[in-house]
Formats: sequence, structure tokens, C-alpha cells
Amino acid sequence: MTKLAANLSMMFTEVDFLDRFEAAANVGFKGVEYLFPYDFPAEQIKEKLDKYDLTQVLFDFPAGDWAAGDRGCAAFPDRVGEFQDGVGTAVEYAKVLGCERLTVLAGKAVSRVSDMKMHDTLIDNMKFASEAVAGTDITVLLEAINTIDIPGYSVFRTNQSRAVVEATGADNVKVQYDIYHMQIMEGDVTRAIEANLDVIGHFQLADNPGRHEPGTGEISYDFLLPHIDSLGYDGWVGCEYAPAGDTVAGLGWAAKYL
Repeated sequence: MTKLAANLSMMFTEVDFLDRFEAAANVGFKGVEYLFPYDFPAEQIKEKLDKYDLTQVLFDFPAGDWAAGDRGCAAFPDRVGEFQDGVGTAVEYAKVLGCERLTVLAGKAVSRVSDMKMHDTLIDNMKFASEAVAGTDITVLLEAINTIDIPGYSVFRTNQSRAVVEATGADNVKVQYDIYHMQIMEGDVTRAIEANLDVIGHFQLADNPGRHEPGTGEISYDFLLPHIDSLGYDGWVGCEYAPAGDTVAGLGWAAKYL
């Protein structure tokens, strides 16, 4: 049975962030994810999780200066120290929140650094993160992101994220497969999921175009979600979409899973 996690960075934005935990629980979500928790003390978020009986499914490692346009820094050779400091911060939060998945954002390609150097730096940083969570239940994830929404993003295809994961040689490093992003970049997502399920540690969804809830675009989630179940995947699926209107009003598609 599909387990849906509400993405609180994009859903329930009708209320302030700390009120979104209650909003998600009230409509039946049992898990939550979001980009970053770092604006709040970990203990404050933990209180919300406990109060509303929610599982903290996933959040991202610090990803540079988001407001200034950074979308990760894990592939930048001149920012290795920054990334590795962020790993320590993320792991501290994950332990408090009981979070078992942390996502690495590689960052946008820059002209001053070759693709190969960025690739090698990303692998080294993924290994560092893997070693930092060794002995815990935490899995380090790498997400490929479409280059329409984030022009120049450096990891944008499934084979890229898989190659980095395999290069780490670590069992606690997996691919975060975002169905929306890969529909844009590759299409044929059903066969891609089947071929890569062995390295997928988490799914995220949204429909395309628009990045709204399932049923608003071209992706048949009525087929795809049961199919992923049938393949033996028993993890979470994060709802990383921007509701087309009111969040709760747009949850009809999810009623069978909540």
C-alpha cells in the first residue's frame, strides 16, 4: 500500500510552517518531508511530530544560500568544507527528529569547473555523508532535477544519479527518484523505475505540466503508484507538488491512500 508523505515546503502553505504538521495530520497523512528544518530548533519540530503522531520521512542537507539562488553545493570543489559542515548539522537534526533519509542537492553547473571535476567532487562528498551516518538507520539520497525548473542543474538524469550512487560503493546511499522531474527530462518513467528500483530509496511525485497534484496533468498515477507497489517498493512517496488551489480541496486523488 502506497505510503504518502506530505511535503510541507509546498503543501499547506495556507498556514505557517509549524502549523502545517497539524494540517497534514488532520487530513490523514502519517509522514512529512520538506526541504530544510534549520530555521527552527530541532526540539521544536520534534514536539510537532510527537503531538500529531507523524514520521519525519526526509529533509535535505544544507544547500547553500537558497535565497540567493543556490540549489545545492555538493558538487563544488571550492565549497567542500561548507558541504561537510552542513552534513554534521543535518545529521544532528536527523537524530533528534528520527529522520532516516537525507537528500543531497548537487547544485547548478558553473563554467569555472569542469563537469568531470564536479562529478568527482560529488562522489567524494556523497562518500563523506555516507561515512557520517554509518552505524545509524539514515540513508543518504541523491536527487536528479529537471533543467527547465532549475536551469543548469548538474544532475538531471537517472543514469547520472545512479552512477554517483554506485561509485560510492556504499549500501546506505540511494537515488531519490522524483517522478515529476524525470517525466520532464526522460519520460518512460515506468520502465526507468523498473530498471532502477534496486538503487531507489525514495520517491517524490507531482503531475506535469504545472507541478500540481496528481490528476491535473499527463502522468497516470492511478496506474503508476499501484505498479510501484507491485514491484515490491515499501517505502514512502513524498508529495512534492504545489497545489493548484487550496491544499485540502485538492486531496481527492489521495483519499484512497490516507
